[in-house]
Amino acid sequence: MYAIEVDRLSKHYNGLVAVDDISFQVPEGSIFGFLGPNGAGKTTTINILCTIVKPTSGNAKVNGFDCLKEPDRVRQSIGIVFQDTTLDKDLTAYENLLYHAILYNVSRRVRRQKVEDALRFVDLFDRRDDFVRRFSGGMKRRLEVARAIVHQPKVLFLDEPTIGLDPQSRKSLWDFIIRLPEEQGVTVFMTTHYMDEAEVCHSIAIIDKGKIIAAGSPAELKKQVGGDVIYLKTTDNQESIRLIRNHKGFDAELKDDEIFVPVTKGDACIPELIKLLGDRVTSVRMQRPTLNDVFIKLTGKKIREEVQDSSDQLREAIRAYRRRFDRG
Repeated sequence: MYAIEVDRLSKHYNGLVAVDDISFQVPEGSIFGFLGPNGAGKTTTINILCTIVKPTSGNAKVNGFDCLKEPDRVRQSIGIVFQDTTLDKDLTAYENLLYHAILYNVSRRVRRQKVEDALRFVDLFDRRDDFVRRFSGGMKRRLEVARAIVHQPKVLFLDEPTIGLDPQSRKSLWDFIIRLPEEQGVTVFMTTHYMDEAEVCHSIAIIDKGKIIAAGSPAELKKQVGGDVIYLKTTDNQESIRLIRNHKGFDAELKDDEIFVPVTKGDACIPELIKLLGDRVTSVRMQRPTLNDVFIKLTGKKIREEVQDSSDQLREAIRAYRRRFDRG
């Protein structure tokens, strides 16, 4: 069974192709990662799946409901954590969740218990009566996750959930997220550019310039790179890349100021590369392949760190989301 089904989905904005004929499926009870650089189409895809934006063409279903034909049913069955914080800082943690539970028509009989259970899940029950303005960034993110699951959605959308958090807060948040499928029965759809976060996903789709260029489990994707990755610094990178590419069995790409060489057995290949390049080599190191290496191999560039979207699209999406629920 699939929690999300996307078939040949596209979205155009005044001639700009934001999402370009993509298809994928997300199994129920799994964590699905959507990886790509800023402007790749990740947020647009989430906005379509959450019924905030209508696609130009194609079809999408969430929990079996058609995003175009049954938008209300879709919204009732999902939770969302946007990139931008949408908590009310002048309310307490408990009041933020209670307000959300009321909006989602959680029964008055179980409303208090659901709010308390969500706060306990993210270890914020002891801070339930504190105003949100006193919370750290990590605590606010955990509270947003609690708010998004208080009505027990079947699918939780996380758009760059840990952006701007320090490493300790990121780890703390992920300790809760990875428990969601098993303990809450929630399917998680997340976007991220942090490769270590993507490693916990059951399946991943890599998107670039609106197109899905690879999909599979982290292990399956890393097999595309090879056994190891060798990084070289040389006095003449262009000439070194030419020599490596002309040498049988090797490929090479430039990553920042290092040459990226995927190989099967790094220990055996390093002496051969040094012999080939001679005194051009100034440093060499080896590492096991990462998802970022996969992205480099597929696109020729690394996933750059995303910044807060400078366009008005995300802010308008949030406003549209609020307006729809305000109307009931």
